[in-house]
Amino acid sequence: MPSILLTDISQDVWVESLAIGPSDLGLPMDSDWSIVKRTLRGGRRHGVDVIEIRGGALDFTLIPTRGMGIRRGSYRGDRLGWDSPVTDGPVHPMFVNSAKNGGLGWLEGFDELLARCGLESNGAPYSETSADGRQTIVGLHGAIAGLPAHYVSIDIDEKPPYPITIEGRVQETRLFGPHICMCSKIKTVPGSNRLTLTDVFTNLGDSACDLEALYHWNFGPPYLGAGSKFVAPIKTLVPRDARAVEGLSAYDVYRGPEPGFAEMVYFMELFDRSGETIVLLQNPAGEKGVALRYQTAGLPAFTLWKCTRGEREGYVTGLEPGTNYPNPKPFEKSRGRVVSLEPGASRTTETTLEILAGSAEIQKITSEIASIANGRRPQIHPGAVEPFCNV
Repeated sequence: MPSILLTDISQDVWVESLAIGPSDLGLPMDSDWSIVKRTLRGGRRHGVDVIEIRGGALDFTLIPTRGMGIRRGSYRGDRLGWDSPVTDGPVHPMFVNSAKNGGLGWLEGFDELLARCGLESNGAPYSETSADGRQTIVGLHGAIAGLPAHYVSIDIDEKPPYPITIEGRVQETRLFGPHICMCSKIKTVPGSNRLTLTDVFTNLGDSACDLEALYHWNFGPPYLGAGSKFVAPIKTLVPRDARAVEGLSAYDVYRGPEPGFAEMVYFMELFDRSGETIVLLQNPAGEKGVALRYQTAGLPAFTLWKCTRGEREGYVTGLEPGTNYPNPKPFEKSRGRVVSLEPGASRTTETTLEILAGSAEIQKITSEIASIANGRRPQIHPGAVEPFCNV
């Protein structure tokens, strides 16, 4: 299996640019793919490394400089991602102050198809008091999306169907704090409609540490529009707050763009089958969609974020499997949803994104979701309740 090392700080290796395809590796030309690695210049994106994978049907761009996030993609010409008000990205982490605006500075760089949230904490900002009495703001969604990978490599299998795997390793560590290494592998097969993301979080320290991880998958048009639907095998659904209660009767249906729309957030437990569950976002016509498959053992919590603001304000929805709900960490920890990793221990998560084209593919996934639910009706709470929300 050809392996190409792009970054390894332990060996002082960093490759500024790369462009390869099947012919460069002696593979058949009917395997239609290419990989380009480059470094962006100018503005707030100056110095950001990107890896562009063109897979014949599914294309996407990885950002090693931003925690191995996925900036955007496309499937057979249809865009994957959304139009963020942050139009000059991907923003280099050096230009993002997470403590700004009361801990909401993270939003100044937020424009990805996939942004991870964590690892020491994620969710809403909060303040904590140090041993010497100082107040510290813990910012929105943690640090991982602003940390560069210290190791990046590409592996291409020489045997059909020639799967491509990009591995990146990111460390979140500090003195008097956690020492977590995330080893991420993103795998796709040329010509396919899917990519699989496998992350292993390992405690490299000498003491137990906390772990919170949330996968903020974000979609706009053509999958999101007035009349788009969310489908999932819901066991329990809880509106986060009074604002979410306002939209509870239509939690699974989306509106068109509304300037100034205030977000609605719903916390869920999902049914699974053999440990796997599926959620679906389908467009208004029911002939295009995106589905997420993931293992509930690693990601037991699911959050639906509806942010149907004006098109220039950020018309987007988030499908967010996580180890926890995005409440302030002290609340989540008090409710037993913060993972404790012993020294040397690891936690593995796996998520697969599937892009669906045609009503037949949509119906197949819808039927699979119905099969997982197996006739069991969801428990939908009329308002915020414990232990999901701080009420």
